[in-house]
Amino acid sequence: MQGLLALLRKLKSTPDREVRILLLGLDNAGKTTILKKLSSEDISHITPTQGFNIKSVQTAGFKLNVWDIGGQRKIRPYWRNYFENTDALLYVIDSSDKKRFEETSVELVELLKEEKLREVPLLVFANKQDLYNSAPASEIAEGLSLPAIRDRPWQIQACSATSGEGLKEGLDWTCKSIKSKK
Repeated sequence: MQGLLALLRKLKSTPDREVRILLLGLDNAGKTTILKKLSSEDISHITPTQGFNIKSVQTAGFKLNVWDIGGQRKIRPYWRNYFENTDALLYVIDSSDKKRFEETSVELVELLKEEKLREVPLLVFANKQDLYNSAPASEIAEGLSLPAIRDRPWQIQACSATSGEGLKEGLDWTCKSIKSKK
């Protein structure tokens, strides 16, 4: 019994490390659906985010405080108000909305120029891979010029927010990147 109590005390004295994750992307990319799926919430009634959502997700010894900021054009100028102390950037792309690839690329390039996000690991979720007309993650990576990024670790992860496929792999990569950065 003593051994168990000692183990429990030790576990209690080493709480999960808290990190701040910024979840960005154009409107309708699936950011809120990803966040709700990661926190095991119902995803049957998602409405566009007008401001922001914050959820804490426990994974791999981390408490991820995820800030999901609305992606409508009128909200994007306010994204910079959330950059301070960001440990990782998750950028979500609707892989099936090819008409908006250029717009999403421009927004991502602007984010990567931000001083407060310098060297912050970047995970691009190529969402909606379950739709028949979605572009593969490799094609999106080339279109976004991800292989040219040299100032931070980056990864593209094919996923489906509705099924959850690819989300855990993306979070695992994010946690490893944060660990190796600190």
